[in-house]
Amino acid sequence: MPSIDLSRYENKKVVKPSNADDSSGGLAALLNRDISFGNKELPDKKKEYLYLELSSLLQAGINLKSSFELITADQQKPKDKELYKNIQDSVLGGTTFSQALQQTGKFSLYEVYSLQIGEETGKLIEVLSDLAKFYQNKIKQRRKIVSALTYPCVVLTTSLGAVFFMLKFVVPMFGDVFKRFGGHLPWITEKIIGVSNAMESNFWRFIIFVAFIVGFILFTRKTEKFREVFSKILLRTPLIGNLVQKIYLARFCNSMRLLISAKLPLLRAIALIRQMIRYYPIESSLQKVEDDIMNGKSLHESLQQFKVYPSKMIQLVKVGEETNQLDYFFGKISEQYIEEVEYKTSTLSSMMEPLIIIFLGFIVGVILIAMYLPLFQMSNSFQ
Repeated sequence: MPSIDLSRYENKKVVKPSNADDSSGGLAALLNRDISFGNKELPDKKKEYLYLELSSLLQAGINLKSSFELITADQQKPKDKELYKNIQDSVLGGTTFSQALQQTGKFSLYEVYSLQIGEETGKLIEVLSDLAKFYQNKIKQRRKIVSALTYPCVVLTTSLGAVFFMLKFVVPMFGDVFKRFGGHLPWITEKIIGVSNAMESNFWRFIIFVAFIVGFILFTRKTEKFREVFSKILLRTPLIGNLVQKIYLARFCNSMRLLISAKLPLLRAIALIRQMIRYYPIESSLQKVEDDIMNGKSLHESLQQFKVYPSKMIQLVKVGEETNQLDYFFGKISEQYIEEVEYKTSTLSSMMEPLIIIFLGFIVGVILIAMYLPLFQMSNSFQ
């Protein structure tokens, strides 16, 4: 079986993948898989591993065939071995590496087009390294956010469970005792018992209502109207809105950096990112940006029409256009936003922990005082 080296990609005309027409539903469906629920794409961690290992092996002078054989041999799961073996067989059969990845259906066109340009320009190793770095940063960012928010969420869930237990079981017990003794209960005790009784009588209605809301969200979350309304509500949410905006801006800038550095035309890069990013304020704005650029506007002039893009970012994009270094400036903007997200996430986590404890401690304290206050009054009346 003949070996395959990188020379086969040099000065090779790249064939556009099938179903790559922007107007086709197949392209939109394939791009949307990148971050949609229940997708069939390879997980980000495995993509990072593939691109990192492949770039390292090719950099060391090992041909593509031998590189894939080494990567395939290192896989523990039969599905992964089969996937990489199919890619290897496709390449050996004369298919370009980017087309071989696309045929599996487990890679987004974001990666396919980047690798195509790498093949066309003889910079496949550089593109592979950039893709590996992209997924490394994405995984690192996600882990930091999850790590920062895990403890506050655990504390909040546990505390709410404790409050629910008290209202569901403890308060009714005290309520029965107070009924036997009769007399007038303090105002706060009556209110707490009223909340407990309302919870008891409407418990299943509340469960059905929550299930209905969850079902409604699941069925409508992909509609344009729902995404538009939800994104507006999210952006206006204190602290959270700005954090989410920075996360997606960092992803947008990092994607632009990677595609532009791979020499992909600006309009093609914007079209791909528009169908991949799945964040309505950015996604909806990029359609207008495409039209403006086709009509002769510069990128920064088009972006500044939308509030989702900060003025500082617009100015840096303008400098990047004037100096023909858009990929460099998009990379710098992405790094700044990633740092801001990490800082704000850790700050938010530090703020949430004491606030949650204080707030829920206050609620538990009010319930306990409401339950024991009548007992204190009864004990005083017996003296």
